[in-house]
This record gives sequence, structure tokens and C-alpha cells, in this order.
Amino acid sequence: MKTPKRLQPLVDDGLVDEVLMQLMSGKEAQVYVVRCGDDTRCAKVFKEAKQRSFKQAVQYQEGRKERNSRRARAMAKKTRYGQKEQEQAWLTAEVDALYRLASAGVRVPKPYGFVDGVLLMEMITDAEGDVAPRLGDVTLTEEQALRYHAKVIQDVVRMLCAGLIHGDLSEFNVLVDADGPVIIDLPQAVDAAGNNSAAAMLERDVNNMRAYFGRFAPELLTTHYGKEMWALYEAGELHPDSKLTGHFEFDSHIANVDELMEVIDDAKEEEAERQARMRDDDDEDYP
Repeated sequence: MKTPKRLQPLVDDGLVDEVLMQLMSGKEAQVYVVRCGDDTRCAKVFKEAKQRSFKQAVQYQEGRKERNSRRARAMAKKTRYGQKEQEQAWLTAEVDALYRLASAGVRVPKPYGFVDGVLLMEMITDAEGDVAPRLGDVTLTEEQALRYHAKVIQDVVRMLCAGLIHGDLSEFNVLVDADGPVIIDLPQAVDAAGNNSAAAMLERDVNNMRAYFGRFAPELLTTHYGKEMWALYEAGELHPDSKLTGHFEFDSHIANVDELMEVIDDAKEEEAERQARMRDDDDEDYP
């Protein structure tokens, strides 16, 4: 196929030998299958900020560290330079997260570099060597659901121990290869220690997985892994290989009705946004 404009610099520099096909076009990026020497990889071309539809970037970026004081001040003041740097920080977040999580033992695509807004990474394939399906496109047995759920929960624990929360985890950004689930799409990864919404986002991620796998293994629907792992994390007792039970002792004090209604309203809003993302993703074959 004709080389897209955004990929031409990588071809010119010899990082990509040939663009084979477009894999998907989504809200945040376009993904292409490319040939790099003898290897077939993915090139994820991020859209510019004005073209993206991700609504809550500021909430997700809270707590991310910026070591350069000049850039940090400019980003805080939202100067033109600061906005440019903020955009670059958003784009490089996925690359940083992939390297960090791969070293922590989390199953994520192997990154091969980030150049001019394009992320080169491993292409996840199924047992036949074809593009791996999304979790949401797979029908599971009860045994598979329990096994895959356990693996995802283990990876979420390892992510948390590495200081990160996915922030947008669902069946649409988990791929299934020959060995099971592979977590993808991490530009919005949340700093666990520095983000005030970290606990809520972790629980939402885990509950999304509970709801999906619970379709095939209903026993999972009564579990509370998110609350359990956050409680251990706050107590400094969570480790990469922690064995969780899925049980959590809830506080029995009388709930504040106003606070409860706020939580319910937030949950409704989050679910509406998730459903909107699901509708937007209907035409995507690969995240």
C-alpha cells in the first residue's frame, strides 16, 4: 500500500521497510502492519490532540512527574510551549509504560521505539500467526474465563506494584494470543501514588474485567479484587506475586446518602462514556 505521510520519515530512516496494511483507525490512533527487516510489527500513529476524542486527559495525567522544571512550569501555566510539551508527554506515556510494565513481568506488547508520534511495537498474533483478536470478540468456556481472569488480575497487581494503573481497561484493550491475555493501549496510564482518582480508576478497571469474565463464569461477579488489592497497596503489603482471594470486608458504618448518590452518578457517567467508546470501537479490528 502507499506509505502514509506520518510513516514516511520512518521509511526514510530505515526503521520501517514497508507498510503492509492498515489494521485499524480509532479515536486515538491509526495502527498499521509494517515490515521491519524480517519482522512484522505494528506502527501506532497517534492523532494530534485536536483530532482525538479522549475527554479526560487532565484527570489521567495528574501525578505524572516532569523532571524538567522549565517544562513543568510551562505545562502548569498552559503556555503555547507548555501545551506542546504536555502533548509530547501524553504521547510518550504509552512508550514509557510499556517499557516499565514489560520489565515488571506484565504481558504487554514489546516496544521498539517512538519516533515523531509513531510507536513501533510487537504485533500480537494468535496460534495461527494471524492478528490476535480482542478479548471482547472471543467466546470463552468457564474454565478459560477463570484462567484468563486470574492472569489479568495478576497483571493488574504487577502494574500496581510498578506504580501504574491502566485507567481504561476493558475487554476492548486486551488481546488474546496463544498464551492468553495481553494488555494494550496505555497512553492514559495513571500514576498510582500521585493521582487522587487512582483508587477509583483501579476499581473500575478490575470491575470491567469482572463484568466481562463474569458472563462466562458467574462466580466472579461476587468478587472484589479491586478493593482488596488497593487495601493491600495502601498498607504496603501488595507484592507482584500476592495471592488474592477476591474477598473484601466492607465498612459497616451508615453511609452518607449524598456521597453515595455522587458515587452512583459518577458510575452512571463512566458507564455512559464506556458504552460510547464501545460504539466507537465497533469498526476496529485491532486496538
